[in-house]
Amino acid sequence: MNQDVRLQALSVFLKTQRAKIAPAAVGLPEGTRRRTPGLRREEVAQLAGVSTTWYTWLEQGRDIQVSHSVLDNIASALKLTPDERKYLFSLAMEHYSELHIREEEPYQLHPSLQKILQELQNCPTIISDRRCYIVGWNEAASHVFIDFEQIPAEQRNMISLLFERKEFRRLAVNWEDFVLGYLAIFRAYYGQYVDDEWYNLFLHEMMDRYPEFQSLWKQSSVSSAPDVLIEFRHSRAGKMLFNLTSLQVQGNTDLRCSIYTPAQDTATERKLVRLMEREKERQARPNV
Repeated sequence: MNQDVRLQALSVFLKTQRAKIAPAAVGLPEGTRRRTPGLRREEVAQLAGVSTTWYTWLEQGRDIQVSHSVLDNIASALKLTPDERKYLFSLAMEHYSELHIREEEPYQLHPSLQKILQELQNCPTIISDRRCYIVGWNEAASHVFIDFEQIPAEQRNMISLLFERKEFRRLAVNWEDFVLGYLAIFRAYYGQYVDDEWYNLFLHEMMDRYPEFQSLWKQSSVSSAPDVLIEFRHSRAGKMLFNLTSLQVQGNTDLRCSIYTPAQDTATERKLVRLMEREKERQARPNV
């Protein structure tokens, strides 16, 4: 990410976060002459202990000197989560990220990860890389989502698939919330790998191809591991409820394991098991 793009991303992020904070939440009066939602720039500056001019320059994306302590104060004033705080530092400090960006090579899943995928037979599970490309999945995921094997590896980007494939749009009861969860993860990576130009090129491509992407991208938060309840309406299994748990895979590769666990006290697991059984029965029938 070049400097202009990085500073522009910082500007958008600060404005978005400032608009989310109600004055009452930080002990300030609401007032009667507010023309914009959230806090004013001078209020953020006051809470962070910096001058209004300096904060205005920062929010405008000017190339100014910042320190860890001042950014900490701004993060506290804006009530940022740990992931959002990390994102702020990555964008505001040019040399904050010391990660070496290298050309991507196809991941070869370790046998232990393959074993985990197999053992989670009643939990649709997807393993993706730092660019949200799907590099591993289990049988349950193929039945609930789509058969990833039929999609070329270079097209298995989860963000792209959510917008491109009608199967995903029909599957998620609240498709926008489903998308926002993945965009929160993607934004966390975007801040972590600020020097990788691929992210900026990908975002521009998505905005050009899908009109609704830009609005959802602006709405998205920052989270490295969202934990949410998702409702699907499967074409063959009906209503299904899953708890999504996102885990970081430790090691020298930046992989993420997204596990969809059938919600307790629902018929989801029974429906999933029956769905997979019917598919096996269909495949076992002799071709006539």
